[in-house]
Amino acid sequence: MKRWLACILLLISIGQVLADEPTSMQDEPSTDRQILVMIRLAPEHFRPNSSYGGSYGRSMGRAERTRTASALAHAYHLAIVNDWPMPLVGVDCFVMQVPKGDSIPAVLKALAADTRVEWAQPMQVFDALGGSGTVPGHNDPLFAAQPAASAWHLARLHQMTTGRQVTVAIVDSGVEATHPDLAGQVSHNEDFVDGRPVVAEKHGTAVAGIVAAIADNGIGIVGIAPNARLLALRACWQASPESTRCNSLSLAKALDYAIRHDADVINLSLSGPPDLLLARLLNVALARDIRVVAAIDPAQAGGGFPASLQGVTAVSDDAHVTAPTGAMHAPGRDIPATTPGGVYQLVSGTSFAAAQVSGLYALMRELERDGSTPRAIKAALTGQGVGHPDTCAAFAQMTGACVCNCPDPQLADTSKH
Repeated sequence: MKRWLACILLLISIGQVLADEPTSMQDEPSTDRQILVMIRLAPEHFRPNSSYGGSYGRSMGRAERTRTASALAHAYHLAIVNDWPMPLVGVDCFVMQVPKGDSIPAVLKALAADTRVEWAQPMQVFDALGGSGTVPGHNDPLFAAQPAASAWHLARLHQMTTGRQVTVAIVDSGVEATHPDLAGQVSHNEDFVDGRPVVAEKHGTAVAGIVAAIADNGIGIVGIAPNARLLALRACWQASPESTRCNSLSLAKALDYAIRHDADVINLSLSGPPDLLLARLLNVALARDIRVVAAIDPAQAGGGFPASLQGVTAVSDDAHVTAPTGAMHAPGRDIPATTPGGVYQLVSGTSFAAAQVSGLYALMRELERDGSTPRAIKAALTGQGVGHPDTCAAFAQMTGACVCNCPDPQLADTSKH
């Protein structure tokens, strides 16, 4: 009881310090009149320099697409702002600015009818879905305060799997990779937010720690998958103390990077409108057996995008009983999390529920590679009522070992591992 009270008092004091501390925010990028224009790439086998000799073909193709983009911009009175190749979905993506006074829907309709354009779409905005605001097995002082520690029997699960050799992509705002509970956990730290200095931000740092904070270092919390390695992919920025924003292009760049760098799990603790470019990239990820986890937005029909995309694991927190059919539920209230400055704070929201499911998938992915266990399926996790993970049953099914309520109350049977 004393240890529990100490944890709560520590969290309250940390939260007060953070509430009193001024936060340096970046101005929100001005993308309200930007659109994305996709120009198709030639099929791979028709590209010189892709599968046979020659050193000029790829650069010439790129130059031709740039000329096409310039011609389109001239024809429709647009200005090219930026471009980014997206070979995973067969297009070059050109960011173009629509002048004030012109109708964006009318411009998009005209571009859609132009045979030089694969498709065109608005630059859309996405929001992270964070809110405001004793268990044996690990020596980290805040472990007892983590809701998943008892609900998911984490100490027992960690006797079998900790996410070793599993890579989780955190597509979010900036992660403080030097936080004491994250030092050494981030294998790549990349920034895809144009024109802004790289900074550590609250939302991304919290999500990263919930997934993979170091275990048994005597401080802070324990990640759901403490031995997983993270791709910290900054595609979002902290627009205000309670608002984290992203856009179509920054998210697309981060997803492209995650896929090309062999992520096993992609965490998307964010939501926004349906987006064709992001949907195509996510379908590439799913086709490659990458687990994609997204937070649902209870205010949007179907939970919002990308949670609504078929194949994506949509996650709600336990407080939202009206979550879409098929959504998984995870703890989402008062979760101790890593935050910038090397400190901790209680966080709430479906963002952080999703992060826990990403960690759970990392644990399962390690076991799937064992060779003696069957491919994990979502149904194995949802035997405890609608959408609530039954970790004991799921991991027992995967390993053939007792996980919870075993004859030996001290340890699960880990003889197979």
